[in-house]
Amino acid sequence: MNASSLKLGFIGLGIMGAPMCGHLISAGHQLFVNTHGKVPASIAETSATQCTTARGVAERADIIFVMVPDTPDVEKVLFGEDGVAAGLKGSTGKIVVDMSSISPVATKEFAKRIEAVGAQYLDAPVSGGEVGAKNGTLSIMIGGPDAAFERVKPLFEKMGKNITLVGGNGDGQTAKVANQIIVALNIEAVAEALLFASRAGADPARVREALLGGFASSKILEVHAERMIKRTFDPGFRIALHQKDLNLALSSARQLGVSLPNTAMAQELFNTCVAHGGAAWDHSGMVRALEKMANFEIGQKAE
Repeated sequence: MNASSLKLGFIGLGIMGAPMCGHLISAGHQLFVNTHGKVPASIAETSATQCTTARGVAERADIIFVMVPDTPDVEKVLFGEDGVAAGLKGSTGKIVVDMSSISPVATKEFAKRIEAVGAQYLDAPVSGGEVGAKNGTLSIMIGGPDAAFERVKPLFEKMGKNITLVGGNGDGQTAKVANQIIVALNIEAVAEALLFASRAGADPARVREALLGGFASSKILEVHAERMIKRTFDPGFRIALHQKDLNLALSSARQLGVSLPNTAMAQELFNTCVAHGGAAWDHSGMVRALEKMANFEIGQKAE
């Protein structure tokens, strides 16, 4: 272990969490880990110490990262029996970093509860999917105290490239919800465009290539359009998780008195996919809902 190594905790070793944790291990830090189910081989075969509870992680680590699917999962990890909060009692100077994508409103409450037991709290949701997690190129949107952010920033830099302190607790989650609105609507736009082009008889792959050189170019056109054309809908980022994020957007918008009509439409397209067994498809699979309405698939020979 190098002289600059830290005692870190990581809870939630799924598609995103495992590679993120792996970058921290590779940087020479001492990791204490816990996850639902079996610890993946990519972590189990390293120097990481496996803990049976989230409390055990919090007792041993100075900075504890959480990466789980939804708001109730975070609440259980933090405040359930043998949760993180129980392991923080009696300690000072520790930081809890929630990198899940959850409710901004709940996040503010979680931060207050963690501060009440003597630790600081950062909400730090990410964007970039499995590819970004594996490559250490995630965009990380952070809410919380400046001092805690500065202490954790070198660790964020092992997992991501675009790292921004947005504001106070909850603001990181708000930025992530905004991100998910943009991503969903971009997927829908790309899907419509490729479906139109393909139905008109053009080669969708060549249309994509042409559009990548113009003002319509985007990461969605680059990555997800290729998935739509090649029919590769293994996640990635599951539709069920994007549905969860759009639910956060729509419920928060109702509370704020803001109308998000196209976000609601994108959610209905995701709902259609789920009705056809697509909860676990990559979110680029939204195109399948549009294809159902057109009775035509991208790449199919137009009559």
